[in-house]
Amino acid sequence: MTGPKRSFSDPLAAAARLSVAPMMAWTDRHCRMFHRQISARALLYTEMVTAAAVVHGDLDRLLGHSAAEHPLALQLGGSDPDLLQQATKIAVDQGFAEVNLNCGCPSDRVQSGAFGAVLMKTPDLVARCVDAMGQVDGAVITVKCRIGVDDQTPQDILPDFLAQIEAAGVSRVTIHGRMAWLQGLSPKENRDIPPLDYALVTAMARAFPALHVSLNGGVASLDAALAHLDGPCSGVMIGRAAYHDPYGILARVDSDVYGSTAPQVDRITVAQSMVDYIAAHIAGGGRLHHVTRHMLGLFAGQPGARHWRRSLSELGAQDDATVRDYETLVAQMHDIAAPVAESA
Repeated sequence: MTGPKRSFSDPLAAAARLSVAPMMAWTDRHCRMFHRQISARALLYTEMVTAAAVVHGDLDRLLGHSAAEHPLALQLGGSDPDLLQQATKIAVDQGFAEVNLNCGCPSDRVQSGAFGAVLMKTPDLVARCVDAMGQVDGAVITVKCRIGVDDQTPQDILPDFLAQIEAAGVSRVTIHGRMAWLQGLSPKENRDIPPLDYALVTAMARAFPALHVSLNGGVASLDAALAHLDGPCSGVMIGRAAYHDPYGILARVDSDVYGSTAPQVDRITVAQSMVDYIAAHIAGGGRLHHVTRHMLGLFAGQPGARHWRRSLSELGAQDDATVRDYETLVAQMHDIAAPVAESA
């Protein structure tokens, strides 16, 4: 088990030792509620929401969440300081203590909107944005970025980028250890093809001792995260691995990262803990699939995993699937998992 290396003043810094990345179309409120059943301590993020959407859109749809999801941060996309400040004020009013500015997403959509990874090219603009956001009382402003984009030299531009946002009041940054190639690679390819440079990220953690630096990109297991936490980085952010194998990543987080002595919850208990939430969602006009699509990986690597995935997918395809149908599947998984637990 590793302990924190430095103390930071913002209320979510301790939780940021281990965080689940903001992922479009994945980390919605149902996914976060599910992840929260496995870990009470990991920092969760919303999907990226544009500042313009927050200012002009449906707040319940965009920012709606349960108090049970906390510790929770909102990620914003944008490059207009005034609009970002307005969105930050709304976010604080909606209960978010942390607002994270996206300077890392490489999709065509964010490029055309002049935000995301393209902002790595204009650190002065990013500094103005986070300074404006930081004027909102009660807001902790953080940044998620890449090590560089296109033909930039990361060793040259990243220190300047970090220095400018730190001077503007940012005390916590998450660095995805890959370049973003905005021309020639798809967003999916940008997650895999540019090589990882963990050494540069850790060098930045050493060079900026007042910054809480979280390493992101390619972290595929909790043990790998713990190894990074033994280095100079103050946190680790895990993305796709936490989504596809949520229990494998998150079940030991509270004990191994945060030192909790609470007993580790088992997979069946996690599945059962979602019953009331699913029932309320269906009663409010939602579909079972809205929630359970995020739960397919709960039994990853375990006996019965294929049965769980197939059955949950089949239920999700039914417009009239009920919480009773879900409970029946959980009972089947209990019969499959219990003999395994008894023989262990």
